[in-house]
Amino acid sequence: MRSAVILLIASCLMAVLVLGAAPAASAHHSTAMYDMEHPTTIKGVVKNVEWTNPHGYIYLDVKDAKGQVVEWAIEINSPNFLRHNGWTSSMVKSGDTITVTGGAAKSGAKTMRCTTVVLADGTELRS
Repeated sequence: MRSAVILLIASCLMAVLVLGAAPAASAHHSTAMYDMEHPTTIKGVVKNVEWTNPHGYIYLDVKDAKGQVVEWAIEINSPNFLRHNGWTSSMVKSGDTITVTGGAAKSGAKTMRCTTVVLADGTELRS
């Protein structure tokens, strides 16, 4: 009887832990912080590329309306997903001029969730 009670308690605790972790796991892949309904397009010079999991980043120097250079952090998909869509780790590199379209941060921060990248030669890559 005692072992059945311990097993029941352990099962309940495990269920609570699993259910408690579920919102955090789904929130990781959320685009709620980005305005995906109204895509933004920016053009700039690649400062740095992070080809990392779970998401890569392109850091882009973009001139604002006043001519000031502002750094944008462009979130792209995982390297595995990017390779599936035709990317290689050397396609976008420091010094390249690219055009990026995606959902800009709703907060006004200079960050974006990328949907497409257009290279200088016109090649369009899906992120």
